[in-house]
Amino acid sequence: MNGKLPLLTATELIKILNKFEFQIIRQKGSHVYLKHQDGRCTVVPLHPGRDIGRGLLKRILNEAEISREEFLEKL
Repeated sequence: MNGKLPLLTATELIKILNKFEFQIIRQKGSHVYLKHQDGRCTVVPLHPGRDIGRGLLKRILNEAEISREEFLEKL
């Protein structure tokens, strides 16, 4: 698999973050807040019918401290 990040829906991204043990702690409007038990947090915009752009996905992964390689392994 190449190193290019895939286009994912918010629901797909949340399922993958769950594999990294991130849990949904709350939702405010269209934003889902996730937290890891070690304190890492991130926010995923939940807009039905729209994909998460690669730039935003990269920022979410950086915020969650997940490397591109680790993320691609969990797909």
